[in-house]
Amino acid sequence: MRIFLAGATGALGRRLVPLLVTVGHRVTGTTRSAAKAAELRSLGVEPAVLDGLDGDAVKAAVAAAQPEVVVHQLTALSGPPNIRKFDDWFAATNRLRTEGTDHLLTAAIASGARRFVAQSFTGWTNERTGGPVKTELDPLDPHPTAASRCSLAAIRHLEAAVTGAAVEQTGIFNIVDDDPAPVSEWLPYLAAAIGAKPPMRMPSWLMRPLLGEHGIALMTSSRGSSNAKAKRELGWSPTYPSWRQGFEDGL
Repeated sequence: MRIFLAGATGALGRRLVPLLVTVGHRVTGTTRSAAKAAELRSLGVEPAVLDGLDGDAVKAAVAAAQPEVVVHQLTALSGPPNIRKFDDWFAATNRLRTEGTDHLLTAAIASGARRFVAQSFTGWTNERTGGPVKTELDPLDPHPTAASRCSLAAIRHLEAAVTGAAVEQTGIFNIVDDDPAPVSEWLPYLAAAIGAKPPMRMPSWLMRPLLGEHGIALMTSSRGSSNAKAKRELGWSPTYPSWRQGFEDGL
């Protein structure tokens, strides 16, 4: 199968490349760095050096690749996390989730691609009321924190654009493990797995100046996500059924 992988050298893209190539797919992968083109070629990928926000470049690259499937893994996260100014930290990625998504969809449809797969996000995007575990049918948070409004709006745009596009699609799937858990449960386990000191418990009012509203929400009120739909409809299962095995073995 001919696959156009946008963001082939990103955090998820670089893990997808060997999986796709190993099973025999013909992959064209994008990178913003000319220096990484040789690396992609050595892995069996035809490189396309471009900026995902350059609509003409995206259209030309997709047209040249003539893919059956377009996979959108474009992100632009760099530097230390900034939870207090979450939207500032995600500003470039938000543009790729809006403008970049639109460019890729336009190019995919023009080239005759029959399927479009895009990376969204789940967890902090879930509504922070009701039960502790949400499905794909539950709404995204209608009242996001002030620091995350633009980022959530970008995710809304991506999901609406992709599921409403004129290419074959089967909906939205949560790709998570089988064991949703609050931060208070998994964070001490993570600390132990990497040999760090146990995290201290602090009142939220004391940590708010350091973490901001969004950081406090992430730590105290974010909801987990169910993977039942992906298991049922895709026949998928996680490599690590629980974050417990993931922390112990994967790290």
